[in-house]
Amino acid sequence: QVQLVESGGGLVQAGGSLRLSCAASGSTLYISSMGWYRQAPGKQRDLVAEISNGAGTVYDDSVKDRFTITRNNAKNTVYLQMNSLKPEDTAVYYCNARTNTRWIFQDYWGQGTQVTVSS
Repeated sequence: QVQLVESGGGLVQAGGSLRLSCAASGSTLYISSMGWYRQAPGKQRDLVAEISNGAGTVYDDSVKDRFTITRNNAKNTVYLQMNSLKPEDTAVYYCNARTNTRWIFQDYWGQGTQVTVSS
């Protein structure tokens, strides 16, 4: 089991910045990747950014060059630096950790943190 605790959401004006943090605890040894997803009202939950144990990253096209995902393996923490925020970035942001136990993958989710960008 992996527990995830997020922080850093809030209200910001368009063009502003926010930094999200997610700390993992529990069976962190088996985490193979961590990432951030977001879900706007009435929409599905979509990947924003992901970072693997090898520090490889994947970004949704809508956030490339604006968001940066980083990871501190010693602290089992992943960060999402969000710059040049737009109203369409408004959503609940969820931290994700994927574990790999003998090629059995399992996803764990944080409780979500609200990000609201005003125009």
